[in-house]
Amino acid sequence: MRIASIDAVCFSPTGTTKRVLEAIVAGLGGGTVTLVDLTVPGGDRKVSEPDGQSLALFGLPVYAGRIPQEALARLEHCQGQATPAVLVVVYGNRAYEDALLELSDVVGRQGFVPVAAGAFIGEHSFSKAETPIAVGRPDAGDRAKATAFGAAIRRKLDGLDCLAEAGTLSVPGNRPYRERHPLPAMAPVSRGDVCVRCGLCATVCPVGAITVERQADTREALCLHCCACVKICPTGARVVENPQLLEIAKRLAANCAARKEPETYL
Repeated sequence: MRIASIDAVCFSPTGTTKRVLEAIVAGLGGGTVTLVDLTVPGGDRKVSEPDGQSLALFGLPVYAGRIPQEALARLEHCQGQATPAVLVVVYGNRAYEDALLELSDVVGRQGFVPVAAGAFIGEHSFSKAETPIAVGRPDAGDRAKATAFGAAIRRKLDGLDCLAEAGTLSVPGNRPYRERHPLPAMAPVSRGDVCVRCGLCATVCPVGAITVERQADTREALCLHCCACVKICPTGARVVENPQLLEIAKRLAANCAARKEPETYL
Protein backbone atom coordinates (compact mmCIF):
# COMPACT_ATOMS: atom_id res chain seq x y z
CA MET A 1 0.00 0.00 0.00
CA ARG A 2 1.25 3.42 -0.88
CA ILE A 3 0.81 6.07 1.82
CA ALA A 4 1.25 9.57 0.46
CA SER A 5 -0.25 11.62 3.29
CA ILE A 6 -0.64 11.36 7.05
CA ASP A 7 -3.23 13.12 9.22
CA ALA A 8 -1.92 13.32 12.78
CA VAL A 9 -5.04 13.82 14.90
CA CYS A 10 -4.39 14.69 18.53
CA PHE A 11 -5.96 15.96 21.73
CA SER A 12 -3.00 17.02 23.84
CA PRO A 13 -3.52 19.73 26.49
CA THR A 14 -0.03 19.40 28.01
CA GLY A 15 1.77 18.39 24.80
CA THR A 16 2.82 14.87 25.82
CA THR A 17 0.54 13.07 23.36
CA LYS A 18 1.62 15.40 20.57
CA ARG A 19 5.30 14.62 21.22
CA VAL A 20 4.61 10.89 20.97
CA LEU A 21 2.81 11.38 17.65
CA GLU A 22 5.68 13.48 16.31
CA ALA A 23 8.11 10.65 17.06
CA ILE A 24 5.86 8.10 15.37
CA VAL A 25 5.53 10.34 12.30
CA ALA A 26 9.33 10.57 12.14
CA GLY A 27 9.50 6.78 12.00
CA LEU A 28 6.79 6.55 9.35
CA GLY A 29 8.93 8.71 7.06
CA GLY A 30 7.83 10.39 3.87
CA GLY A 31 4.46 11.73 2.83
CA THR A 32 2.71 14.99 3.54
CA VAL A 33 1.89 15.40 7.23
CA THR A 34 -1.08 17.46 8.45
CA LEU A 35 -1.69 18.13 12.15
CA VAL A 36 -5.37 18.00 13.08
CA ASP A 37 -5.34 19.50 16.58
CA LEU A 38 -8.50 18.71 18.54
CA THR A 39 -7.19 20.41 21.66
CA VAL A 40 -8.12 24.00 20.98
CA PRO A 41 -11.84 24.85 21.03
CA GLY A 42 -13.19 25.67 17.60
CA GLY A 43 -10.13 24.45 15.70
CA ASP A 44 -10.06 22.54 12.41
CA ARG A 45 -11.24 19.01 13.24
CA LYS A 46 -11.56 17.38 9.85
CA VAL A 47 -9.17 14.88 8.33
CA SER A 48 -8.33 14.79 4.64
CA GLU A 49 -10.85 13.53 2.13
CA PRO A 50 -10.32 9.77 1.62
CA ASP A 51 -8.12 9.15 -1.44
CA GLY A 52 -6.85 5.61 -0.94
CA GLN A 53 -3.35 6.84 -0.08
CA SER A 54 -3.88 8.49 3.30
CA LEU A 55 -3.18 7.29 6.83
CA ALA A 56 -4.85 8.64 9.98
CA LEU A 57 -2.80 8.69 13.18
CA PHE A 58 -4.95 9.25 16.28
CA GLY A 59 -3.36 10.26 19.59
CA LEU A 60 -5.42 10.87 22.74
CA PRO A 61 -4.76 10.92 26.49
CA VAL A 62 -6.16 8.52 29.05
CA TYR A 63 -8.16 9.86 31.98
CA ALA A 64 -8.98 7.19 34.59
CA GLY A 65 -8.75 4.34 32.09
CA ARG A 66 -10.93 5.99 29.40
CA ILE A 67 -10.72 8.51 26.58
CA PRO A 68 -11.92 11.92 27.86
CA GLN A 69 -15.48 12.66 26.80
CA GLU A 70 -14.53 16.07 25.45
CA ALA A 71 -11.95 14.44 23.16
CA LEU A 72 -14.49 11.87 21.98
CA ALA A 73 -16.93 14.64 21.09
CA ARG A 74 -14.32 16.33 18.94
CA LEU A 75 -13.49 13.08 17.18
CA GLU A 76 -16.99 13.02 15.72
CA HIS A 77 -15.86 15.39 12.96
CA CYS A 78 -13.18 12.93 11.79
CA GLN A 79 -14.69 10.63 9.20
CA GLY A 80 -12.88 8.03 7.10
CA GLN A 81 -13.81 5.79 4.25
CA ALA A 82 -11.94 2.53 4.80
CA THR A 83 -8.98 4.73 5.77
CA PRO A 84 -6.15 2.90 7.57
CA ALA A 85 -5.62 4.22 11.08
CA VAL A 86 -3.01 4.03 13.82
CA LEU A 87 -4.34 4.34 17.37
CA VAL A 88 -2.26 5.81 20.20
CA VAL A 89 -3.19 6.46 23.81
CA VAL A 90 -0.93 8.17 26.33
CA TYR A 91 -1.32 7.60 30.06
CA GLY A 92 0.40 8.79 33.22
CA ASN A 93 2.15 5.54 34.23
CA ARG A 94 -0.85 4.05 36.06
CA ALA A 95 -2.89 2.05 33.48
CA TYR A 96 -4.66 2.63 30.19
CA GLU A 97 -7.33 -0.04 30.87
CA ASP A 98 -10.13 0.27 28.26
CA ALA A 99 -8.94 3.44 26.52
CA LEU A 100 -7.27 1.78 23.53
CA LEU A 101 -10.26 -0.48 22.87
CA GLU A 102 -12.62 2.48 23.24
CA LEU A 103 -10.61 4.48 20.71
CA SER A 104 -10.56 1.52 18.32
CA ASP A 105 -14.34 1.15 18.55
CA VAL A 106 -14.98 4.86 18.00
CA VAL A 107 -12.77 5.32 14.95
CA GLY A 108 -14.01 2.02 13.52
CA ARG A 109 -17.60 3.29 13.63
CA GLN A 110 -16.44 6.42 11.81
CA GLY A 111 -15.07 4.59 8.81
CA PHE A 112 -11.43 4.00 9.76
CA VAL A 113 -9.67 0.64 9.75
CA PRO A 114 -7.19 0.19 12.63
CA VAL A 115 -3.91 -1.33 11.43
CA ALA A 116 -1.67 -0.62 14.45
CA ALA A 117 -2.00 0.65 18.00
CA GLY A 118 0.17 1.67 20.91
CA ALA A 119 0.00 2.79 24.53
CA PHE A 120 2.73 5.22 25.59
CA ILE A 121 3.55 7.01 28.81
CA GLY A 122 3.50 10.76 29.40
CA GLU A 123 4.11 12.85 32.48
CA HIS A 124 0.95 12.75 34.57
CA SER A 125 -1.17 15.89 34.67
CA PHE A 126 -0.97 15.91 38.48
CA SER A 127 2.81 15.52 38.57
CA LYS A 128 4.80 18.21 40.39
CA ALA A 129 7.87 18.44 42.61
CA GLU A 130 6.05 17.13 45.69
CA THR A 131 4.27 14.34 43.80
CA PRO A 132 6.41 13.26 40.84
CA ILE A 133 4.60 10.93 38.41
CA ALA A 134 6.37 9.87 35.19
CA VAL A 135 8.38 13.09 35.17
CA GLY A 136 9.76 14.11 31.78
CA ARG A 137 8.00 11.42 29.80
CA PRO A 138 7.90 10.74 26.95
CA ASP A 139 11.68 10.76 27.42
CA ALA A 140 14.39 9.90 24.89
CA GLY A 141 13.78 6.18 25.33
CA ASP A 142 10.04 6.57 24.79
CA ARG A 143 10.56 8.69 21.70
CA ALA A 144 13.01 6.17 20.25
CA LYS A 145 10.43 3.40 20.73
CA ALA A 146 7.76 5.57 19.14
CA THR A 147 9.98 6.19 16.13
CA ALA A 148 10.71 2.46 15.83
CA PHE A 149 6.96 1.83 16.04
CA GLY A 150 6.39 4.24 13.17
CA ALA A 151 9.01 2.45 11.07
CA ALA A 152 7.36 -0.91 11.80
CA ILE A 153 3.98 0.47 10.71
CA ARG A 154 5.52 1.67 7.44
CA ARG A 155 7.01 -1.76 6.81
CA LYS A 156 3.65 -3.41 7.48
CA LEU A 157 1.79 -1.11 5.10
CA ASP A 158 4.45 -1.38 2.41
CA GLY A 159 4.01 -5.16 2.52
CA LEU A 160 0.27 -5.03 1.84
CA ASP A 161 -1.28 -5.05 -1.61
CA CYS A 162 -4.61 -3.90 -0.18
CA LEU A 163 -6.02 -2.94 3.21
CA ALA A 164 -8.04 -6.16 3.47
CA GLU A 165 -4.77 -8.06 3.89
CA ALA A 166 -4.16 -6.27 7.21
CA GLY A 167 -6.77 -8.39 8.98
CA THR A 168 -8.47 -7.37 12.24
CA LEU A 169 -6.36 -5.60 14.84
CA SER A 170 -6.79 -6.86 18.42
CA VAL A 171 -6.12 -4.51 21.34
CA PRO A 172 -6.54 -4.93 25.13
CA GLY A 173 -9.63 -3.76 26.95
CA ASN A 174 -13.06 -4.79 28.11
CA ARG A 175 -16.64 -4.17 27.07
CA PRO A 176 -18.52 -2.66 28.74
CA TYR A 177 -15.80 -0.10 29.34
CA ARG A 178 -14.71 0.93 32.81
CA GLU A 179 -17.45 3.07 34.34
CA ARG A 180 -16.69 6.77 34.45
CA HIS A 181 -16.62 8.32 37.92
CA PRO A 182 -16.39 12.07 37.33
CA LEU A 183 -14.71 14.14 40.00
CA PRO A 184 -16.74 16.91 41.63
CA ALA A 185 -16.41 20.36 40.09
CA MET A 186 -12.94 21.58 41.02
CA ALA A 187 -10.06 23.29 39.27
CA PRO A 188 -6.62 24.84 39.77
CA VAL A 189 -6.69 28.34 41.19
CA SER A 190 -4.56 31.46 40.69
CA ARG A 191 -2.41 33.01 43.39
CA GLY A 192 -3.24 36.68 43.02
CA ASP A 193 0.06 37.81 44.51
CA VAL A 194 2.10 36.31 41.66
CA CYS A 195 -0.36 36.22 38.72
CA VAL A 196 0.85 38.66 36.05
CA ARG A 197 -2.27 38.23 33.88
CA CYS A 198 -0.24 37.06 30.88
CA GLY A 199 -3.15 34.95 29.68
CA LEU A 200 -1.12 31.86 28.77
CA CYS A 201 -3.35 29.68 30.94
CA ALA A 202 -6.42 30.77 29.03
CA THR A 203 -4.83 30.04 25.66
CA VAL A 204 -4.05 26.40 26.53
CA CYS A 205 -7.29 25.50 28.31
CA PRO A 206 -8.97 22.93 26.04
CA VAL A 207 -12.48 23.88 27.17
CA GLY A 208 -12.14 27.66 27.44
CA ALA A 209 -12.80 27.58 31.17
CA ILE A 210 -10.33 30.35 32.12
CA THR A 211 -10.91 34.08 31.93
CA VAL A 212 -8.26 36.67 32.79
CA GLU A 213 -9.29 39.96 34.31
CA ARG A 214 -7.81 41.03 37.62
CA GLN A 215 -6.41 37.50 37.76
CA ALA A 216 -7.00 34.17 36.04
CA ASP A 217 -10.30 32.64 37.15
CA THR A 218 -11.67 29.21 36.21
CA ARG A 219 -15.21 27.91 35.81
CA GLU A 220 -14.83 24.75 37.85
CA ALA A 221 -17.76 22.94 36.22
CA LEU A 222 -15.91 22.95 32.87
CA CYS A 223 -12.43 21.96 34.09
CA LEU A 224 -11.03 18.65 32.77
CA HIS A 225 -8.26 18.54 35.40
CA CYS A 226 -5.64 18.37 32.63
CA CYS A 227 -3.51 20.94 34.50
CA ALA A 228 -2.21 22.44 31.26
CA CYS A 229 -2.67 25.85 32.86
CA VAL A 230 -0.51 24.84 35.84
CA LYS A 231 2.30 23.50 33.68
CA ILE A 232 2.47 26.54 31.39
CA CYS A 233 2.23 29.28 34.02
CA PRO A 234 5.57 31.18 33.97
CA THR A 235 5.30 32.50 37.54
CA GLY A 236 3.84 29.48 39.35
CA ALA A 237 0.62 31.37 39.99
CA ARG A 238 -1.60 28.48 38.86
CA VAL A 239 -1.75 25.85 41.58
CA VAL A 240 -3.83 22.89 42.69
CA GLU A 241 -5.14 23.42 46.20
CA ASN A 242 -8.19 21.15 46.25
CA PRO A 243 -7.61 18.49 48.94
CA GLN A 244 -9.20 15.71 46.85
CA LEU A 245 -6.95 16.37 43.85
CA LEU A 246 -3.89 16.65 46.10
CA GLU A 247 -4.72 13.31 47.73
CA ILE A 248 -5.11 11.64 44.33
CA ALA A 249 -1.72 13.00 43.28
CA LYS A 250 -0.12 11.63 46.45
CA ARG A 251 -1.58 8.16 45.88
CA LEU A 252 -0.43 8.11 42.26
CA ALA A 253 3.07 9.24 43.18
CA ALA A 254 3.31 6.53 45.81
CA ASN A 255 1.76 3.67 43.85
CA CYS A 256 2.87 4.38 40.27
CA ALA A 257 6.58 5.02 40.70
CA ALA A 258 7.77 1.86 38.91
CA ARG A 259 8.54 2.69 35.31
CA LYS A 260 6.18 1.28 32.70
CA GLU A 261 7.16 0.88 29.06
CA PRO A 262 5.23 1.48 25.85
CA GLU A 263 3.17 -1.37 24.43
CA THR A 264 2.51 -1.69 20.70
CA TYR A 265 0.19 -3.84 18.60
CA LEU A 266 0.66 -4.68 14.94
